[in-house]
Amino acid sequence: MEIHEAIQRCDDLRLKTKYNNAINVICRALALYSVEEVAFSFNGGKDSTVLLHLLRAGYYLHISENSQCNGVVSAKEVAFPIRTIYFESASAFPEINSFTYETAERYGLQMEIIRLDFKSGLEALLKAKPIRAIFLGVRIGDPTAVGQEQFSPSSPGWPPFMRVNPILDWSYRDVWAFLLTCKVQYCSLYDKGYTSIGSIHDTVPNCLLSMGESTSSEEKFRPAYTLADGRLERAGRAKKFSSPVHGRMSSASDGLGSGEKSQISMLTASIIAVGDEILFGTVEDKLGSFLCRKLHSIGWTVSQLSVTRNDIDSVADEVEKKRSSSDMVFIYGGLGPLHSDVTVAGVAKAFGVRMAPDEEFEEYLRHHIGEKCTGDRNEMAQLPEGITELLHHEKLPWPLIKCHNVIILNATNVAELDLQWNCLIDLSTANGLLVTLEPFKSKHLSTKLLDVSVHHLVLVAFNFIRASYITNSCVTYGMQVEVAQPLSKLCLEFPDIYIALIISFEGKDQARVEAATSALCKTLDAGAFTEVD
Repeated sequence: MEIHEAIQRCDDLRLKTKYNNAINVICRALALYSVEEVAFSFNGGKDSTVLLHLLRAGYYLHISENSQCNGVVSAKEVAFPIRTIYFESASAFPEINSFTYETAERYGLQMEIIRLDFKSGLEALLKAKPIRAIFLGVRIGDPTAVGQEQFSPSSPGWPPFMRVNPILDWSYRDVWAFLLTCKVQYCSLYDKGYTSIGSIHDTVPNCLLSMGESTSSEEKFRPAYTLADGRLERAGRAKKFSSPVHGRMSSASDGLGSGEKSQISMLTASIIAVGDEILFGTVEDKLGSFLCRKLHSIGWTVSQLSVTRNDIDSVADEVEKKRSSSDMVFIYGGLGPLHSDVTVAGVAKAFGVRMAPDEEFEEYLRHHIGEKCTGDRNEMAQLPEGITELLHHEKLPWPLIKCHNVIILNATNVAELDLQWNCLIDLSTANGLLVTLEPFKSKHLSTKLLDVSVHHLVLVAFNFIRASYITNSCVTYGMQVEVAQPLSKLCLEFPDIYIALIISFEGKDQARVEAATSALCKTLDAGAFTEVD
């Protein structure tokens, strides 16, 4: 069989291992179920194309091992009898449809064309056919892969069948190594810069493969197999967003594109610091205030800043609270090899997924730290399964980790955090990770009407927040009544202005800030307040 022979001839030991493991899964399934009881879901994409040829090879080997001629059987004598399911959609690329039907004719596939949604189509098919197991081209990292094993029963509420996932542990690199080594045909879209294909409504060529210059009006792209970082294969898949709720995007949306910026008046972030040393007072947390300033500089509001203990349950509880109430959650601290690496594990628990080995990240670790690693690289390379995106930047020695709307920072000091922040802003230009909103404006006033030393009066304008009046008790203690009364009246006069006696200050509407400042100054004698930079 040409697929098996091509793999045996290649020098790629990793690919051979992946191939052998996948063939073992296929042969186990064919031993458990008859050919009439299995089916293969084919969608014309690269993963299902790999699975098709693995099934061809696996069925050939299965027949050979069970034949009476001691494994000697001609490939020409072995037709491919496994029922193939194709969900035809009006939103599919024409190239996908053409490739699917051409492939079916080339290999004599027994096609079951379904024009219903996946669930309804399966229900109808399983009622009509004795199917008990379905081979799927699911890989870890796919949205549907969370919690799946190589053999996983269908989810509750779905028709009962066994999901068989022979390439669950394959990486993007493994997929292309197989296709190129075996020299099999794949959909032509992959040669035009598409790296992950959905529908015509949510898929574009991967911008990371753009060739930049073009002699025509049409932009040119490199082939999909030239993508250096397989973690970015879905960079060409448009993000889908929920409608903003109370001026905030859904936490499941992961970010916003620049085109939606004008529709958003406020985005909120939460910050979580992990570390017993902070709670003990041994170390002062300077990263939180620095990150607050950075977020405010792009128009975001920080709703919460918290410190939690250095254990998985505490981290998970804190992330669970914050991720549903904030557009983005930033978490740092608690990072390190093996037992002390609680932050990543805590994030995984908050999302209800397991930690799973990530071979690409393990290779990344091996490349960068070599033999200097004192811990187990396999343990260090475990990441939240199915929800992890590695954020690479050429200036970062290590990638940052993003799990839905949670970004895990590995900075240990302000200088490192500054670098990571600047890299996040650079990445946002390409993928809309962090939207830059209307920047805050501010006005600083100092007064000598306080009995304590100079303090700052901060007027912060939010046209979208109902006024509140926050005072610091130690400041209020020394404040003259003549200052307190005008401030109280000012809150009623400017219900859209947030007034706080704090050192830091933010604001968005410059005109409203100026108006509130002027109104306060008019209530007292000239010179009572002095503007400061």
